[in-house]
Amino acid sequence: MKKKIPKFKNEKAERSFWAVHDSADHIDWSKAKKAVFPNLRPTLKSISLRLPKSMIDELRVLANKRDVPYQSLLKMFLAERIAKELRA
Repeated sequence: MKKKIPKFKNEKAERSFWAVHDSADHIDWSKAKKAVFPNLRPTLKSISLRLPKSMIDELRVLANKRDVPYQSLLKMFLAERIAKELRA
């Protein structure tokens, strides 16, 4: 039988508890269901990236052909390449 999960005063107390306790002692993970959160957006972080002007101009042309902002196209290109590298 699984242990009961205690009531927590606040999020800090809950974090402290789970930092030293195994969730498998309290939760039957074999009954877990996969959750989908379609409206969650990934956390974004701004970076500064220096690119040659000609590369940006070419990226803008490609983005214009696809009717997307050039920064979005750049993110798509990066995501595709990262996925490819991780598969290799």
